[in-house]
Amino acid sequence: MTAAPKPPKPAKKPKDLMARIPAGFVRAVLRGHSSLGLAFAALIYLVCLSGSIAVFAHEFQRWESATAPQVTDVTPDAVQTAFEGAVAKGGAGVEHVYITLPTNDFPRLLLYVDAEEDRQFLADAKGQIVPGGEGAWTEFITRLHINLHLPRTWGGFLVGLIGVALLSSLISGILAHPRIFRDAFHLRLGGSKRLQEADLHNRLGVWALPFHILISLSGAFLGLTTIIVGVLGMAMFNGDVNKVYALFIPAPPIDDPRPAPVLDLRPMFAKLPDTGARIEYVFTEHPTEMGGAALFNVKHPDRLAGTDSYAFRRDATIYNASPASANNAGEDILAAMGVLHFGWFGGGLIKIVYFLLGLGLTYLAASGVNIWLARRRDKGRPAPGWERAWAATVWGQPAGLAAAAIAGLAAADVVAAIAAWLVVSAAFLLAAIRLPAERLSVIGSVATGVLTLLAAATHLALRGGIGAADSMAWIVNAALVAGGLFLILWARRSAGASTSTAPAAVPA
Repeated sequence: MTAAPKPPKPAKKPKDLMARIPAGFVRAVLRGHSSLGLAFAALIYLVCLSGSIAVFAHEFQRWESATAPQVTDVTPDAVQTAFEGAVAKGGAGVEHVYITLPTNDFPRLLLYVDAEEDRQFLADAKGQIVPGGEGAWTEFITRLHINLHLPRTWGGFLVGLIGVALLSSLISGILAHPRIFRDAFHLRLGGSKRLQEADLHNRLGVWALPFHILISLSGAFLGLTTIIVGVLGMAMFNGDVNKVYALFIPAPPIDDPRPAPVLDLRPMFAKLPDTGARIEYVFTEHPTEMGGAALFNVKHPDRLAGTDSYAFRRDATIYNASPASANNAGEDILAAMGVLHFGWFGGGLIKIVYFLLGLGLTYLAASGVNIWLARRRDKGRPAPGWERAWAATVWGQPAGLAAAAIAGLAAADVVAAIAAWLVVSAAFLLAAIRLPAERLSVIGSVATGVLTLLAAATHLALRGGIGAADSMAWIVNAALVAGGLFLILWARRSAGASTSTAPAAVPA
């Protein structure tokens, strides 16, 4: 009699690799994740919020210069005329002139003069300087994101550190939640507000993880460039950082400060190779000295990092040529870093995607602190002071940015924009001394919405109105109106929800 066959063993379910992480390690990483996030929370939030808006820098610049003529193409003669006009109006001590030639997404001929007093000009298709070149709001939001309006070296270094902190927070957040990939689509809606926000925080962190890593890594690299170059200079060239920069940027010709006529760019245009690419920028150095030089950047539209550079001496001889086709992989990565970080490739759709993903990253920074505060509250250790301060930070910044837009439009001065931002930010922090967090959130949403609507109204009143030549002005104003109305309606809904969930008063 034969024995009955043994039943087959049930197949083992594959284990999630992340689930094998020891519990003690997870707790330690979670504590580190919380500590790191709290230490840099406000700065990460501000950098992410300003970066999301700065994606549309060209659109805002067109919005601010709505009365200026649209320029789709220019001749070398027109560029030379505009160049000479900008130098003449730039005043004493002109060191550099940066010329931005018109493109599809920025139909302007823009000249920035680096002198004793930096100035910016616009020119028409014939090269004549025209009014309307002020871009205070655009400069405000881009500089806020790049260096927090601190001295450029120190501000850039701080932003680079924020990028490192953000990247570290992303990595530690993944390690601190072993089931985060398994539960990628698990949302507990309608229950505990803390659990709901925690789920949304974790899901957004996973869904857009490649974007988050790209932004934080490229931001850290761009911000810490000065430190990286300094270290390389010490290690390779006895501290001479100019030799490090010379590896990537053409060195200027021998300095010769003798006075000379304004640099003539026209013969340089004629010597550029005819590759079908588009001339994007012209950087001129010491344009009224014998040692003057010009660097032309020529962009290939079919390559992300496809920018050729040609450096000319005053006599229009080329002393450095760097075609993008000769780049190695590392040089292409370095050249594409800034474009990838800001989303300035692929047109308007890519910018909208970057904006939405950037807002998601901003929400991660805000919700992380909200979750920590809610966890303390649930454990019987509430921190109402920190709750009020964080609500004032979260809503004081967008309100401050909207106020900066109004001031920048009205005064055409970046200092006025900075002052408005600081005043509104400080007002919210002062209000946090007395007002509860929920009230601050509602007030902040209403204030941001109203100020956003006022920014659109200020633009209509002072920067073109119905007669704006650039259709982008109407698109930006429509977006501002829609965003402002949404924030006001959202605040009304939030206030209603808070009232309905508040406990009933106990009669005396």
